[in-house]
Amino acid sequence: MPADFDVVIVGAGAAGLSLAYHLCAPDSAVPLSVALVDAPPGPLRAPPRTWCFWEPPGGDYDPVLAASWPRLRVRAADGAPTVARLSRLRYKMLRSDAFEALVERRLSRTPALSRIEATVSAVRDRPSGGGEVLSRDACGERVLVRGRHVFDSRPPRRLPPARTSLLQHFTGWFVRTERPAFDPATADLMDFRTPQPAHGLSFGYVLPLDTRTALVEYTEFSPAPLDADGYRRALRHYTHDVLDLGPLRVTGQEHGVLPMTDGRFPARQGRSVYRIGTAGGATRPSTGYTFAAVQRQSRAVAERLRTGRPPRMPLPYGRRARAMDAVMLRALDSGRVDGADFFGRLFRGVPGERLLSFMDGSSRVHEDLLVGLRTPVAPMLRTVLELPFRPRREPPAAPLPPSPANHEESTP
Repeated sequence: MPADFDVVIVGAGAAGLSLAYHLCAPDSAVPLSVALVDAPPGPLRAPPRTWCFWEPPGGDYDPVLAASWPRLRVRAADGAPTVARLSRLRYKMLRSDAFEALVERRLSRTPALSRIEATVSAVRDRPSGGGEVLSRDACGERVLVRGRHVFDSRPPRRLPPARTSLLQHFTGWFVRTERPAFDPATADLMDFRTPQPAHGLSFGYVLPLDTRTALVEYTEFSPAPLDADGYRRALRHYTHDVLDLGPLRVTGQEHGVLPMTDGRFPARQGRSVYRIGTAGGATRPSTGYTFAAVQRQSRAVAERLRTGRPPRMPLPYGRRARAMDAVMLRALDSGRVDGADFFGRLFRGVPGERLLSFMDGSSRVHEDLLVGLRTPVAPMLRTVLELPFRPRREPPAAPLPPSPANHEESTP
């Protein structure tokens, strides 16, 4: 028999868990019955992963953060550093297992919350109103879940038509060095001392947990991911030849692929079915950051539902931010701007917290203009004039799903 709920959430990743967390806040004016549908343990479950974002100290998730940093550093191709000292904000790192445990503590105290383990095959509107989720459990039995509102956080199978479609793809190693090698107060946001690909850009990313432990990533913005050997070679070069970390152990690794596209992700796929997370456009096209937009989206939706109002999906980023992203992506994809130089200019010429507001889509018009003056003006203006005449085309393929994390210790 089908089960009926006020809200059905498909997927228990960052977007699904965040919405469940905010819907199940203890001070809800209108109690809601909520079903959270996630795949059974196995290959369809997302592996452990790391999310980073910035906000003032004292946020909801501060008790379970892996680390936070008051300073951000960007290194140019010649190694010259630019350091931003944050007074109002902190750059924060949250591990998915700690976040899941925090959310689970709240959900376990919510009698109207049901967890359903099943593999979803379809999400659709019902002719009579509301939506339904078709799935099968681990034994192959059919499971039908119905709700007045359904929120689907599964990754999109295909990216929307776009003028520019790139991927941000990365692999990171959690490393433990034999000697002190990191500054625990400073995160390296972009280190351009990496060999640059023929199309796009690459950089290193270092998040220290203490003086001898860090997450070290190799990241590219380019049309296609590397194979496993390509990431291994890139990380070995970065950790040994660039950072000169000396002997180290790799205690874990993670991999990800994110869309960087000016395509328009629809917020709805029916009268009662909504897309959230990356599928709903929460990934910032120019940077790949997603977690902060997911929180804004989840809070806004939960606030309306918990006060008895119909959901209204907020745009993760305003039109001005999306227009600037489209220009940057096209300028980078066309080769008109050098990616390392482009981002280096921004960090050298714009105060750190102003730039973070710009990257988050919360900056004001005059701040956007000040940031724009720090970019290569002529190539960017040419791109602005060109964009309206470029057709939106279907991209060749959707981003690949994350590869399973490897938590066995090894020496690269």
